[in-house]
Amino acid sequence: MLRIDVFAFSTNGCRTALRLKDALEGDDVRLYCKTTSDTLGISKVEGRTIEKVGESFKECDAIVFVGAIGIAVRYIAPYIKSKDVDPAVVCLDEHAYYTVGLLSGHIGGGNNLTARIASLLGSEPVITTATDINGKFSVDSFAVANGLRIMGLKIAKDVSARVLDGRFVGFCSDYIVEGDFPVGLIPSASGEFGVSISADVSKKPFGTTMRLVPMDIDVGVGCRRDTDPGVLEEFVFRKLEEQGIAPERVGSVVSIDLKKDEEAVLSLARRLKAPVRFHTASELMSVPGEFSSSAFVKGVTSVDCVCERSAVIAGGGELIMRKVSENGMTLALAKREVKLRFLR
Repeated sequence: MLRIDVFAFSTNGCRTALRLKDALEGDDVRLYCKTTSDTLGISKVEGRTIEKVGESFKECDAIVFVGAIGIAVRYIAPYIKSKDVDPAVVCLDEHAYYTVGLLSGHIGGGNNLTARIASLLGSEPVITTATDINGKFSVDSFAVANGLRIMGLKIAKDVSARVLDGRFVGFCSDYIVEGDFPVGLIPSASGEFGVSISADVSKKPFGTTMRLVPMDIDVGVGCRRDTDPGVLEEFVFRKLEEQGIAPERVGSVVSIDLKKDEEAVLSLARRLKAPVRFHTASELMSVPGEFSSSAFVKGVTSVDCVCERSAVIAGGGELIMRKVSENGMTLALAKREVKLRFLR
């Protein structure tokens, strides 16, 4: 489920925004508008729109503007940082004749969202990234689709440049990759330049290696209120090291929704550069399987074991480290099955 903020700037734009919200069923879509005309029930932005867009940049997976591209560009310009952290940004004209991908087309999923919206609303998708318009392999799109962490954005750019120029790009993987091998990659265990997929973050089989690491570990955590963020981070990183797991493999940090404002949990996710997810007690208790049980914890949270259930609910993985406790903190680790496939 994506969190998507939509901004409209006219009555026609509001009409299209409402259509979009209905079409994006299953996603968390919030609508806003800035117009003196009829808003069709959509809430008006209070204060400066550019500041509201800044909030959306921090909170959302994607932002959609319904209006002129120039408006969108002016609003997002102060907040653009890097393709690995910026949300996807898409722009539609007010009648949805065209749907244009503006920002974070690959890593942020902007190209996929552009194509999806265009299909749902019957508009013309406009995607301008070079690998896509030339039908070439995109290493960042491949990584995002397969849950792989990109170790080095500069080298990722070099991969695209080499693919487009027809230069050598080797490819090796410690995992089976299904699907047709893309044009532009050469199966190889060595060479001057290539892409490597491995849980070993130090593996560099090529002279210059684009490393992709499977984010197959989900971290389930619990802690006392106002736990020192540094203490929780040290605890988690130490346990990952003891298990021989590189922090780069962590795909999510998960806990109960009672902890959604717990700075220690939020800080841990930022340190691991992983999304943080929170689930209700009923959602956690619905997870099938055998878990550790604590009557005390259940009395406080209505869940018998927050960390184990949190780790498993994230991706349906197998518990590889059951609950460990230390100074009011609990931790469990689950490992997802790595399934890789080349994109069509």
